[in-house]
Amino acid sequence: MKKPYIVSLNIGQPQTVAMDGTEITTGIYKQPVTTPLWLTKTNFVGDGQADLLHHGGPDKAVCAYPSEHFSAWERLYGRSFPAGAFGENMTLSGLVEKDVCIGDIFEAGTAILQVSQPRQPCVKLAKRHGLTDLPLHVQTTGYTGFYFRVLQEGTVQAGHPLQLMERSARPLSIEYVNHIYYVEKNNKEAMHAIVAEPALSEDWRRIFLKRLEQS
Repeated sequence: MKKPYIVSLNIGQPQTVAMDGTEITTGIYKQPVTTPLWLTKTNFVGDGQADLLHHGGPDKAVCAYPSEHFSAWERLYGRSFPAGAFGENMTLSGLVEKDVCIGDIFEAGTAILQVSQPRQPCVKLAKRHGLTDLPLHVQTTGYTGFYFRVLQEGTVQAGHPLQLMERSARPLSIEYVNHIYYVEKNNKEAMHAIVAEPALSEDWRRIFLKRLEQS
């Protein structure tokens, strides 16, 4: 596995746009920036989210997406998917879902980040690109991307390496957690292992605990 690094940093403020004839306020439109950015506990300075119930906050301070997946989407849809196309703050290289685990701690510039959960594709992703089946393809391929929380605020810039500092004693990859979430929805043993991981975001912990209670 090649050493991971940040291909692009992407930020943007919420915009109100017409999607399918309806006005929607969304923060999914991110544009690459070349200057260093200060990363706080909740987001990059200059960035913003519209739906704070489902986006942003301490457990979802940074949305990351692997650049390796863009070629697959370009083949499928016959169009370009540039950095920021998935609303991600960090477009990465060398760090895909099978290689990154819940609780992984990375140094990026002077900031320290921890992987907290997979990214859930939402309808705004479909509406941004005019591709109604895109969220479903994101789920079925497992090409979801993931979120970081910020353990130490700092300055981050495109081109910075992501240096793995620490991994959980019982590593659970983003790919595996996605599989249990979307496919093996009744795998109790797996869900118990996932909720036992202290670095898992509280949102995803609640989801799996609810499934366990109902099973």
